[in-house]
Amino acid sequence: MNANAQPIVQLRDIQFAWHRNLSPVLSIEQFELSRGEHVFLQGSSGSGKTTLLNLIAAVLLPQKGSVAIDGQPLAELRRSKRDQFRVDHMGLVFQQFNLLPFLSVVENVQLSCRFSPSRKRRVTQEGLTLDQETDRLLSAMKLDPKEIKHKPTSELSVGQQQRVAVARALIGRPPLIIADEPTSSLDSDSRQAFLDLLFSEIESAGSTLLFVSHDAALASSFDRRIDLKDINRVADLSGDLS
Repeated sequence: MNANAQPIVQLRDIQFAWHRNLSPVLSIEQFELSRGEHVFLQGSSGSGKTTLLNLIAAVLLPQKGSVAIDGQPLAELRRSKRDQFRVDHMGLVFQQFNLLPFLSVVENVQLSCRFSPSRKRRVTQEGLTLDQETDRLLSAMKLDPKEIKHKPTSELSVGQQQRVAVARALIGRPPLIIADEPTSSLDSDSRQAFLDLLFSEIESAGSTLLFVSHDAALASSFDRRIDLKDINRVADLSGDLS
């Protein structure tokens, strides 16, 4: 990795409060992710992990400081441009997966490419159709495309839904993958198998991974471990900050 390369995630002097007259729930002097890193972000429930993810994903803007993703300061973008930037540059894996139950598996996986011409273009530039890349990703996630691709996601098991959600995040090779507690419903053996699959595909895509969890047992699998309390200067994180 080039030590002089620009970080893909760069936060500077961040302060965020839910209301102007309240104290900040996040106060972070500096937070960076290098390109290609696999980073484990740990924090207890209610510590502000999801708030930090929403700042990185351009869902929220800080009252003070700057957030830049892939060299783009997010505050310079209008809301619609931030939404487009997010779908172009980020793949998101949620704790509850957020699959659309009225769509089939293949429709869920390809959803981001419907809203992001750049992600669709990255697929076709590799000589694949969207259907071929969907099949490849499902197979990489140990799912049989012929068996499940046309099923509604509501008919899948929790483990299958989780892997479909990862395939959806990875399609079009976004440079940044953000995973928010994606293993919380799995047992320990299944968690490690899932991580192995996730790492393999992210390595192939050349993406950066920010993986958020309260489960410290997973941290040893990552390049770097960060505890939110070590970078958040707010002394009192009382209340529901997530």
